[in-house]
Amino acid sequence: MTSAETRTPSRVRSATGGLLAGGAALGIGELVGGFRSTWQGPVVSVAEATIDAVPRSVKDFAIEQFGKNDKVALIVGILAFSIVFAAVLGLIARRSLVVASVGFAVFAAVGVWASQQLVGAGISAVLPSLAAGAGGIGALVALTRSAADDVRPLAGPDVDADRGSTEPAMLSRNDRPSRRAFLAMSGTIAMVAAVSAATGRGLRSRFSAASSRAAVVLPPAAAPLAVAATSVSVQASGVSPFYTPNSKFYRVDTALAVPQVQAENWTLKVTGLVDREIEISYNDLLARNLVEQDITLTCVSNTVGGGLTGTARWLGLPLSKLLDEAGVDGSADQIIGRSVDGYTCGFPLEAAYDRPALIAVGMNGEPLPIDHGFPARLMVSGLYGYVSATKWLTEIELSRFDAFDQYWVERGWDQQAPIKLMSRIDTPRTLAKEPAGPFVIGGVAWAQTVGISKVEVAIDDGDFILAELADELSVDTWRQWKSNWDATPGRHRLTVRATDSNGQLQTDTRADPFPNGASGWMSIFVDVQDA
Repeated sequence: MTSAETRTPSRVRSATGGLLAGGAALGIGELVGGFRSTWQGPVVSVAEATIDAVPRSVKDFAIEQFGKNDKVALIVGILAFSIVFAAVLGLIARRSLVVASVGFAVFAAVGVWASQQLVGAGISAVLPSLAAGAGGIGALVALTRSAADDVRPLAGPDVDADRGSTEPAMLSRNDRPSRRAFLAMSGTIAMVAAVSAATGRGLRSRFSAASSRAAVVLPPAAAPLAVAATSVSVQASGVSPFYTPNSKFYRVDTALAVPQVQAENWTLKVTGLVDREIEISYNDLLARNLVEQDITLTCVSNTVGGGLTGTARWLGLPLSKLLDEAGVDGSADQIIGRSVDGYTCGFPLEAAYDRPALIAVGMNGEPLPIDHGFPARLMVSGLYGYVSATKWLTEIELSRFDAFDQYWVERGWDQQAPIKLMSRIDTPRTLAKEPAGPFVIGGVAWAQTVGISKVEVAIDDGDFILAELADELSVDTWRQWKSNWDATPGRHRLTVRATDSNGQLQTDTRADPFPNGASGWMSIFVDVQDA
């Protein structure tokens, strides 16, 4: 080795360089993605494309395991993979910068592909990923060279008599200036990554619909509903509140980056098999005779005893009114809801006329939360959300089931999706430890558009006994129930079942959510301890 040569950097510094280069790539991608509302950083683009591309079983697993945090889990997973990938590229760069640079190019290519899967993105949406790839390569080259320069030989050789060879003598004092250079380069790139990411997020915040939503003043309903009587609640601790607060209402959708739709720029079109197409603005919608409806909404992914259900008081325009204005062609049998992000739902035409079905603009007395579809969404009683509850609604198309399969039908779920009769124990929680003595078991049951006539509870292998029902507000909402229990010490199994207003008993046949909703009786175990 001559004085002009350098040595291969250590594995630790190489891996660190790869990590920092990866951070720079992601930060620069976020920065460029913040310039336009239709652009996304590579992580979000890849995550959005992943949601559409992964098998149904993976989606079901994510929802079951992570619930409303499934999208956070996806982002964390992609970031974790990116960290490992970047570290590996850093190690590869010890031997070949070219190969490592190709790795960053592949990273960028995946982002480019993902960006083109997003509805309305356009070809320019590739720029954040391209910038991320270029930034990552540049940072990797700079860090790798800096790390290599960190180990330098002295000008002259030193003879090792015992080994009979000549090796360059290394002095730590010669190492210090270049080590400081590597640390300085690392700090600079880390700063670039952090500032880029923060600036990108700041730029993106200007596309938020929060100020638009805050400016909305909802009109009163043409015929406001009365305040629900306290008798619709069993007044038992631990039972879900009759109305689910907006902040606690479940959210399941395919949108990783929540669409930010300004009400002042929003329009709703009615197209397809109609006599005349219609397009109305948000103010046009608010100016019509809006109505209130109390509706319990349920996600098809809800497992037996799951929490993906909730009740709210919705404000909106009856869907039938707008369809009548457009004039529905006699051949139409499907209503398609289209979201601004390209998502589609589809449900039978008759559901717009034989039950509450709204173009909703309000939820529990306030404008729709952005997460729940602001400015407007569809809301149909008695149908699982995946076929009926289009958020961020932008178009209603009249079509036929034999001509169009909506998003989830394409992925194997049923076209027809009436909500199944179901009951749930809210209190006590499974495997709870409770003192012996008088105790209240309580929960909710639902059979939207039909109603609940009775709920029964069994303890261990005993007979089912009638539970006390709260008053029914409407057949479109869930019904609370409770049952008094004199708990004795030991482990006990509690089971609940419901019967609807048509006399149909809830089936005990266990079924997973796919392809048309879960079924089965809910059972839990409780440990009762001596008082």
